[in-house]
Amino acid sequence: MLHDDPPRPAPTHPDEPLLLVLARHGRTALNAEGRLRGLANPPLDEVGAAEAERLAAALAGFRFGRVLSSPLDRAVSTAAIIAGAAGVPAASDDRFNDRDYGPWTGHPKDDVVAEFGSVDDAPGVEPREAVLARVLPALDDVIADGPLVVVTHDAVIRPLLQAIDPELGDLVVDTASWNLLERVDGGWVVLSTDNKPAAP
Repeated sequence: MLHDDPPRPAPTHPDEPLLLVLARHGRTALNAEGRLRGLANPPLDEVGAAEAERLAAALAGFRFGRVLSSPLDRAVSTAAIIAGAAGVPAASDDRFNDRDYGPWTGHPKDDVVAEFGSVDDAPGVEPREAVLARVLPALDDVIADGPLVVVTHDAVIRPLLQAIDPELGDLVVDTASWNLLERVDGGWVVLSTDNKPAAP
């Protein structure tokens, strides 16, 4: 479901590449403390807001017509900063929401891993397959109107990129980093991963 959905831009020229920037939101206090965020809704902290500003500047060279995000505040705020800098509309889409960590939301990630061996094995955590089942079709849908930025979460970005290109292996998905995808012949190609804005 889209929120505050502005008019969608006209499709781009058929010869133009359909590029999608898949970005992670800026830092929050829970990120800084190493806690699982999931559907918790902390705002960007001071560092995260500055990260989002640098991310917006780093994406200034891309041509995109809108910015979509997870409905959580940290993603919405990051998307608003990117969209504002580019002069394009922003909206949220529930399909790009973070992974639901259930009862482990807010717990230190290291404690959960120590107890269960991995976050995936902790009871009550949304399966990776369920995350992919909502996100992959969403990407196919939103790219139809042309190049855009999607601001979401590491627990969405990592499995998504690995599903598109299994040879990527383990990925680092830092706050305010971005990845570049292209739509080719009805599928997705990962052009680059873990791009980071210049340090202040």
